[in-house]
Amino acid sequence: MIKKIANLLTQNYTRKSFFKIFGLAIVTTLLSTTKIKKIFASGTKKINARPGRKITTNYDLVSVKGEDISSMTKRLIDELGGIEKFVKKGDIVVVKPNIGWNRVPEYAATTNPELVATIIEMCLQAGAKKVNVFDNTCNEEKMCYKNSGIENAVKKAGGNIYFMDSFKYIPGNFPEGSIMQDYPMYADAIKCDCFINIPIAKTHGLAKLTLAIKNLMGVCGGNRSTMHWNIDKKLAETLAFVKPDLNIVDGYRILTANGPRGGNLSDVKKMSTLIASTDAVLTDAYATKKLFNMDPKDIAHIKTAYDMGLGNINIDSAKIREVKI
Repeated sequence: MIKKIANLLTQNYTRKSFFKIFGLAIVTTLLSTTKIKKIFASGTKKINARPGRKITTNYDLVSVKGEDISSMTKRLIDELGGIEKFVKKGDIVVVKPNIGWNRVPEYAATTNPELVATIIEMCLQAGAKKVNVFDNTCNEEKMCYKNSGIENAVKKAGGNIYFMDSFKYIPGNFPEGSIMQDYPMYADAIKCDCFINIPIAKTHGLAKLTLAIKNLMGVCGGNRSTMHWNIDKKLAETLAFVKPDLNIVDGYRILTANGPRGGNLSDVKKMSTLIASTDAVLTDAYATKKLFNMDPKDIAHIKTAYDMGLGNINIDSAKIREVKI
């Protein structure tokens, strides 16, 4: 386009050709803008749900209590059967922590950075081609990434952390009649080979608790407030669409009140616990009972996901391994 304009400028031109040059220059400028990228992205073909991987683990769920997060994380994954159960050589892996708030780790509003770093290192050791980390933050993204400690931890571990680009949100091809139909979903999260979901356990003003299922809201675009209407159904349908391959709940420190933002250390309780399962419903059910002493059937989005057949809410029927190190 630029070359064509330059050729025209070397010629003697009439009034008509002048306007032709002027028009070409405007088009060239516009095509280079993010605004035009968004316009083209809005017409992009819908993105289909992740197929997910059918992974058989040694236990339905593993819980590890301890003090050293790195050791706890490695034991957690080993008890499930090893990281190779989830990550294959050459995989593009997404590790999705909660980076939503401008808080340091001690306030338990964001996922512990040491947990995130250890998982990234394990993925790369298993032969992952790339490990991508991102979140659709509530506070200013630069401050969230920095002050949570996650940005620095990811870089040191060899992961790839970046801000979510607006033109990578693509309308989701949800089932007919879904209230999430055409809701924008982040392409990098849906097109990855392996999705590892790493929320922190904390209270939530609307959803009561935010755990594995609620953490998936961080790969949804659009107006965040629209997710809050009929949130239970929307979160369950998001789970069905994303299909995380592994869920790890950070219960090392939990936020017991004033979540999800937090901001008061008196609301933080040290539980020294990590929980993992391929089943997000079971993960959340166990965390609800063991970390908060609440009935998972009283958490509407967990119950909705169970009713939709997306996982097991009945802890007593699951094969669970509890370890203390």
